[in-house]
Amino acid sequence: MDTAGSPGPSRPQDRVLGPRRNRDADWNAWPVADYLAENYRRLHPCDVGVIRHHAAVYRTIAPDALSRTLELGAGPNLYPLMQAGAASLRVDALEPSAANVRYLRRQLDDGPDDSWRPFYTLCRSLDPALPESCTEALRRVRVVPGVAEDLTDGTYALASMNFVAESVTEDFAEFTALCDAFVRAVRPGGRLVASFMERMPSYRIGTGPVWPACPVDGAALRAVFAPRTTGLRIERLAKDRTLPEYGDTGVLLLTALRSDGPTP
Repeated sequence: MDTAGSPGPSRPQDRVLGPRRNRDADWNAWPVADYLAENYRRLHPCDVGVIRHHAAVYRTIAPDALSRTLELGAGPNLYPLMQAGAASLRVDALEPSAANVRYLRRQLDDGPDDSWRPFYTLCRSLDPALPESCTEALRRVRVVPGVAEDLTDGTYALASMNFVAESVTEDFAEFTALCDAFVRAVRPGGRLVASFMERMPSYRIGTGPVWPACPVDGAALRAVFAPRTTGLRIERLAKDRTLPEYGDTGVLLLTALRSDGPTP
């Protein structure tokens, strides 16, 4: 449930008629503190599953083998950034929300919150090539304010996206376009690793407004990614009952390579 598209609203959220698109939500006002309190102040079973899945990808990559990688819609979630800290020389954390950008920069400048320590301990236990400290791993991260439309085709060796495309729009066509930008960001043959909330409807963080989401399942992901990738694999984690009730039915985990041919 991090952000990847337009940073500001075109009109107030409660006045939008029909499916809400990314631009209809005020992502600059994303409730960082409430989001972290609900999802990342402790290590949940869901996090363990995602970290294990991603670590299996990064363990196959030699240290410093990737010159530049992408975290699309980074949000305030640090563990995908940590996990790239051995394989990638530079990690671009692309993020449109001013609130999330402030949080990320504070974490990089002042050091990560203590609550991230168990996450990094797990990351390093699964990938011993990671630096000894989380702070050292995050030194490779560059916070890049921007949106998916800013990406240049074929820039990255690997792109990661976690709880983004399905969590910023109610429009399946826009979901598809965000996934397409994600795929195009890597060069042909480049690696893709991602996680999605399964069948999650539009949702609320704390007592704030309802944020737009596009419920997707494994079949929807295959329809979007199969024409654009090779080696596509989709795995599923059961619903995490330790998290707030967002209406999801679990988590879908994706790995693939960008295909050599033109994408649709």
